[in-house]
Amino acid sequence: MSLKRQLFVAGLLMLLIPWAGLQFVLGLDEALREQATEQLQEQARRMAETAGDRLIGNTVVPADAPVIYAHPIQRQLHVDGYGGDWPGYDEEQSQQQWQESHQTTTLSPLRWQAATDQRHLYLLVRVSRPDIRYFDPGSPDQPHDRLRLIQFHNGEQIERLIRTPAPGGVTAIVPDRNHERDYRITGQWETVGQGYQVELKLPLPPQGIRLGVVAEWPGTDGIESAGTRLNPPPVLVTRLPLLEQQLSNQMASGQQVRVLEAGGWVIASQAVADKHKRPAFDSLSPLEVVEQIALNGLRALVRFYQPDPRPVDDTAIRSDPQTLPDKGLVRHQDGKSFLMVTQPVFSGRILVLEQSLDQLLSLAGNTLGSVIARSTLLVVGLMLVLLGYVSWLSWRITRLQRAVSASVDDDGRIIGTLPDTRARDELGQLHQHFGQMVDRLHGYNEYLESFSRRLSHELKTPVAVVRSSLENLHHAESDSERTSYIERATTATDRLSQILNGMSEAARLEQSFDHAEKERFDLAEVMEQTTHAYQQLDADHRIVYKGPAGGCTLHGSPELIVQLLDKLVDNARDFTTTGDLIEIRLSPKAKTLELGVFNQGPPLPEHLSSDIFNPFVSIRKGTQEGHLGQGLLIVKLITEHHGGSVTAGNEANGVLFTVSLPTHTPVPGQ
Repeated sequence: MSLKRQLFVAGLLMLLIPWAGLQFVLGLDEALREQATEQLQEQARRMAETAGDRLIGNTVVPADAPVIYAHPIQRQLHVDGYGGDWPGYDEEQSQQQWQESHQTTTLSPLRWQAATDQRHLYLLVRVSRPDIRYFDPGSPDQPHDRLRLIQFHNGEQIERLIRTPAPGGVTAIVPDRNHERDYRITGQWETVGQGYQVELKLPLPPQGIRLGVVAEWPGTDGIESAGTRLNPPPVLVTRLPLLEQQLSNQMASGQQVRVLEAGGWVIASQAVADKHKRPAFDSLSPLEVVEQIALNGLRALVRFYQPDPRPVDDTAIRSDPQTLPDKGLVRHQDGKSFLMVTQPVFSGRILVLEQSLDQLLSLAGNTLGSVIARSTLLVVGLMLVLLGYVSWLSWRITRLQRAVSASVDDDGRIIGTLPDTRARDELGQLHQHFGQMVDRLHGYNEYLESFSRRLSHELKTPVAVVRSSLENLHHAESDSERTSYIERATTATDRLSQILNGMSEAARLEQSFDHAEKERFDLAEVMEQTTHAYQQLDADHRIVYKGPAGGCTLHGSPELIVQLLDKLVDNARDFTTTGDLIEIRLSPKAKTLELGVFNQGPPLPEHLSSDIFNPFVSIRKGTQEGHLGQGLLIVKLITEHHGGSVTAGNEANGVLFTVSLPTHTPVPGQ
């Protein structure tokens, strides 16, 4: 098995640690939920006893009895007939607020809402009647639209009429007392949509009283009506503030309690907010932010493995007791999960107690959850670091192996170089040693391959001249001929000496790169001063500098850059005549500095524009014939040593050599 696979298997074994930790957390969560359920059941039993004592004497609402449910409100309503300040008024399909008649007629049934501020009872009645016929005071017996309010209390029936000659304020009328007005019941009658709407305010009747609402209007076959049941009328049900206050004294943080009648109507509902609020994000340190993220992730995992909560509408005014579980997890409309238990109260009533599970392990406190989250985060972090580290080591070893294999062909020839590395560990040092070895072998192979060809090409002509001169010297008959042959042989030997000296200069330059120290210097100042020196030494040419006076920082060797300029300026002198312009340029770019030398000489041949930087290539004519062509090779070597590139091209009236040098510290091999 390879090293990479061995390290990968070792890293995978680390996964057993978080898996074991997760199993421990899940087991702990189940144990805590069982313990919390037992505690909630005991608490619900005590609260059910309190609720039973408080409900003694209250009328029990049978499960099948019709009900008018009055929603509790915190302030008085503005009775204007429109109901805009009623809770849920705009929610036309909301069963929480609107209640409907079960009586069917040719028209839509009557609908109503009821609310109470514990002092008054408010009724909002809507009747769908496209052709409303109002009360005519001149013909009081003529049929008209009206509402009947019917109360049954202690066997006595009390009825009130609501009618009006036009939309506006209304007052209840006592039918049996010569239409006497009952000013305790006031309201507003307004036309809305395809009918009318009446908003009434009356004293709050006793709990458990039966209250009926009936709308009557003239029809084709006499008086038609729609409304609540009258035999028996609905029971008025609302929440009991005193019971809610007593229950809240026994509740803990994050709990909710409801007391339901036998038919599921809510007569008490109370909630205590969770006191353990999460801290603000801005107040957390980076470590605490990471801890909260880990804690949230742990909560999500625990919720994923928990039993599926049963959805429960905690905002409904009525819940079916048959659908409520005795105990277990439930989910509210806002998505929060709760642990719920139920406890019977006398006469078929039920108490429902819920404990919030929004924060993981909140029943035992957040400290345990924080410890588990930190431990899990630490284990996962160590596992990821180990897996990442072994993968990184394996990748580095594999990359080094591939790089070394790619640099050598099947015949053992060096065909490439190794990319440099910034690593300073043992693998980095090994990479550097391999790279240096490959570079040296590559340079040596190139030198050996090109040496014989270059040397043969350059030595062929002078050796032939020497041989022919010596042969002719034996056949010379006069001193002048012998002198001529000796001079030709001397010139050829001088040429051989120049070739050897040029090759030695290039070789010494390449060797000096290993010992050259780089520094940061201003290239503009160096070029301006060097140009001034060139002009003083050469009065036959116009040598000028064109570029900034400073601010062009370069990391390199100033001595080598000056040597590069010397070769380019010498090359420009050879191809220009007296009085011609030699312009030394410097142009800062985004990430490079472009150094240029322009001369007004003849254009470059197109086929040699890229070959003139190779050794022993020269295009000089006339008196300069026989030049070695080593100068531009030195320019190329110095440029590549600084991580740059050099090009040559024709411009209007001359030739431009451009050297592009990076402003950042060059990394060899990249």
